[in-house]
Amino acid sequence: MGYRLSKIYTRTGDDGSTGLADGSRIAKNAQRVDAMGTVDELNCQIGVLIEYLANEAELAEVLRRIQHHLFDLGGEFAVPGSQIIGDGHIEWLEQTLDQWNENLPPLKNFILPGGRRDAAHCHLARAICRRAERVVVALGHEDSINMASRHYLNRLSDLLFVFARVLVRKEGGEEVLWSPTPKPDAE
Repeated sequence: MGYRLSKIYTRTGDDGSTGLADGSRIAKNAQRVDAMGTVDELNCQIGVLIEYLANEAELAEVLRRIQHHLFDLGGEFAVPGSQIIGDGHIEWLEQTLDQWNENLPPLKNFILPGGRRDAAHCHLARAICRRAERVVVALGHEDSINMASRHYLNRLSDLLFVFARVLVRKEGGEEVLWSPTPKPDAE
């Protein structure tokens, strides 16, 4: 059996630091902690999204697998220098993305988040994923990271965009197209 937490509070973080899995301590506002926290937030949002997918077992199964990958990714950030996410994860995302995107019509306009509740939650997950990617890029500027983790988040945000498009089209739904505000001199 794996490691078990028998006590939830330790008081060791009361000084504004947190422990990494390698035993070192860093500030809770460090870029590495921000990366772990943003990936955790993304994982939580995907969990919320899954709860809206009662009739979408195949899509929910893909998202559950992604949740496990994201937990691994958080673990990777918790142990500086470790590499868990690799090319195989990225290739799987790309294949999954191609499969789900295959039957969607090409985009001719920008679309807005919405159209259905589950699609809106998927767009929110996509936006959090983009933020996670930005945080990981920033972390890479101050510390060495596994570049595959950055690539994984980039592909995942694309997949979440495609999933939102798939979901909004269920049962004859339509995407909400962006209607740009006319320039003041064009009125």
